[in-house]
Amino acid sequence: MSDPKDFVAVVDSDVRKTPRRIAFITKRTSPQVHVKDEERVMTYPEVFFRTAVAIEVLAILLVIISLRWNAPLEGLADPMHTPNPAKAPWYFLGLQELLHYFPPVVAGVLIPGLVVMALIVIPYFNINIEAEGLWLRDKARRLRVFGIVVVLFCIFLAVFDVWVALVPTLIVAAFMLLAAQTPPQTTRGFRGWLASKPLSFWIMTWFLFELVVLTAIGTFFRGPGWSWVWPWRT
Repeated sequence: MSDPKDFVAVVDSDVRKTPRRIAFITKRTSPQVHVKDEERVMTYPEVFFRTAVAIEVLAILLVIISLRWNAPLEGLADPMHTPNPAKAPWYFLGLQELLHYFPPVVAGVLIPGLVVMALIVIPYFNINIEAEGLWLRDKARRLRVFGIVVVLFCIFLAVFDVWVALVPTLIVAAFMLLAAQTPPQTTRGFRGWLASKPLSFWIMTWFLFELVVLTAIGTFFRGPGWSWVWPWRT
């Protein structure tokens, strides 16, 4: 070669950044690649047929349920009589519960907007792209960042008295600390399963946990004036 260059072997998943790949083959070896021939299913018609069958079965089940049980609907809306409390549909009760703690601009605009923006922006960042365990690399630095984020978020929730959201946060943080304290060589058992989970798993787990808790509280634990009531005393 007239223009020799130094090549460095690195692990990178960005094909645009490093478009070239080099295979190092030593003496007495062969470029043999060990792969498994996985079963493949064509999209059409196999997957299309399965999807159509699943939709039909779900439609039949919904029709049977609607014929067997009546929907828990109330009477016609009366402008002279407003129910107390006026609850949103169950899938909006988590948001309505947030409105109890935060100003409408924060609970109705900023928080949902930030969640939507995060779902749009995060996939464009190279965050844990190998989907490896969160604590397998740079454990000390990640623990410091994790501690700062958890403390600041807990202070934020405590300032607004959002104790119902603080409890799930602390529970998820405790499991993350348990995963961080798990030895790297542990691959079996519950702790090994936790240690193998990437950052995306923990974020989604926290989000779903918060959603379920807030929805359950808005459904079963809120009475007249959105006051706290016990379900067995109503």
